[in-house]
Amino acid sequence: MNKDLRIIYMGTPEFAVPALESLVENNWNIVGVITAPDKPKGRGQKLVASPVKEASLRLGLNILQPTNLKSPEFLDELSSLKGDLQIVVAFRMLPEAVWNMPPHGTFNLHASLLPNYRGAAPINWAIINGEKETGVTTFFLKHEIDTGSIIYQEKVAIGEEDDLGVVYEKLMHLGAQLVLKTVEDIAENKVQAKPQDESMAIHHAPKIFKETCEIDWNKPAESIHNLVRGLSPYPAAWTKFGGKICKIYKTAFTSSITTDIANGELITDNKTFLKVQTAEGVLEILELQMEGKKRMKVDELLRGFKF
Repeated sequence: MNKDLRIIYMGTPEFAVPALESLVENNWNIVGVITAPDKPKGRGQKLVASPVKEASLRLGLNILQPTNLKSPEFLDELSSLKGDLQIVVAFRMLPEAVWNMPPHGTFNLHASLLPNYRGAAPINWAIINGEKETGVTTFFLKHEIDTGSIIYQEKVAIGEEDDLGVVYEKLMHLGAQLVLKTVEDIAENKVQAKPQDESMAIHHAPKIFKETCEIDWNKPAESIHNLVRGLSPYPAAWTKFGGKICKIYKTAFTSSITTDIANGELITDNKTFLKVQTAEGVLEILELQMEGKKRMKVDELLRGFKF
């Protein structure tokens, strides 16, 4: 196997770290890592490196942190690395001058079974929509986002109680394995990429905004439960109780229970349980964070706080 292939790796968050580590462990030739510039964080606005930069420093890799991917200076620097193949995992949109540069092309790892769930938040939306499975896809980049020819896919089950944190972990490690397999087969000229079947592009996965996360109690308990799972632990589904914002992290639902109270009304003994009437069934809140307090289980909160 030709492990001399000159690889340029692009990624920023934690999701992109295992794939990079796996390539280095397997002795692939990473000639450069492109990641986001350091960002100011916290009260002191101290500059913090991205998880991919931290991993690259630990692995002794060559790091580039361009602010503008179209700048002639960056394009010259990228070209001087003489990359044969580029890999993108959770990075930003690339201009054609970048993705079209290497002779073996640029492939991306996407956290869904493309063409379903194209977009910025595929893991969130698969859970929010109540899917029973999802997966990871490697595909070659082309003009329209997430539409290039598919190299490989791997499926994974979404358990009934799995939240975003659990599925993210599954896909992050499965994705690392798929990136490695994709590189090995590109190096051996074994890859036969297939165009995406547009009839399978059923759901989109747009970016999550604050308003996406607000709970609508006029929806069925099961659909609110899925929203909570798809946004937990971050950014978290939220609602207002008594004029205060409350983030909700864990719920359970009973679709068979009906009460004669209005949707969004609380049902609680103010000691052990907190439930909310929905359009269809009752949703029990198990973990939450009231404004100004830390995240806690409901019985913990009710020891010092009454609704």
